[in-house]
Amino acid sequence: MIALNVDLIVARGTPAALAAKKATSTIPVVMAVGEPLLVVDSLSRPGGNITGLSGVQPELETKRMELLKELAPTTSGIAALLNMGNPVTAPQLKALEAATKAKGWRFRLFDVRSREDIERAFDGLDKASDAVVVGLEGVTQANRKTIAELAAKHRLPAIYGGREFVEAGGLIFYGPSFTDIYGRFATYADKIFKGAKPADLPVEQPTKLELVINGGAARALGLEIPPSLRLLADEVIE
Repeated sequence: MIALNVDLIVARGTPAALAAKKATSTIPVVMAVGEPLLVVDSLSRPGGNITGLSGVQPELETKRMELLKELAPTTSGIAALLNMGNPVTAPQLKALEAATKAKGWRFRLFDVRSREDIERAFDGLDKASDAVVVGLEGVTQANRKTIAELAAKHRLPAIYGGREFVEAGGLIFYGPSFTDIYGRFATYADKIFKGAKPADLPVEQPTKLELVINGGAARALGLEIPPSLRLLADEVIE
């Protein structure tokens, strides 16, 4: 892309943004979701040639645990499927450990970097883990249907970092609206093409959160969606 002398690079996710940062210090780069503090100097003053939109909010893990507990009240142990090869995952792991510790829940990490890792993770689960949290990144997204099917097979409630998992048969998603984030990307491109410098454009945090529940997945697990969650949900997929 640099050899083509492009006017703008769009980097989807933290690894892509880091690769773009390493490759060029002159071509403007807009990060479309990711963990910005791994890439820029600060949210308010990014510095350099990169700005964009954050799609990562580790502080949401506490709320995700609360929602999971409300939907599956017997939850007391969490297995996390995270790709630790992705730099964006470390803050999420730290937040998950803190959230489960605060509740007195058991916590077990499975580092999944391939479909085979995902299958081994489910095979390695024991009774100490009665629910699953699945991180949002390339490996898990590519295998979302497999993950949803394995969670159903093992009769494990699971909460996900993207609504596409719920659309693939997963139980519940809570997090930023990526449709909204990508829709706002164009404003950055427009400003840069009109002369603005990425260093002067603050990184935006997600402003719209979504709660999506798969009613069919809940019924298959013998779970009843509480009226309070139905009222909170942006969508209940039936």
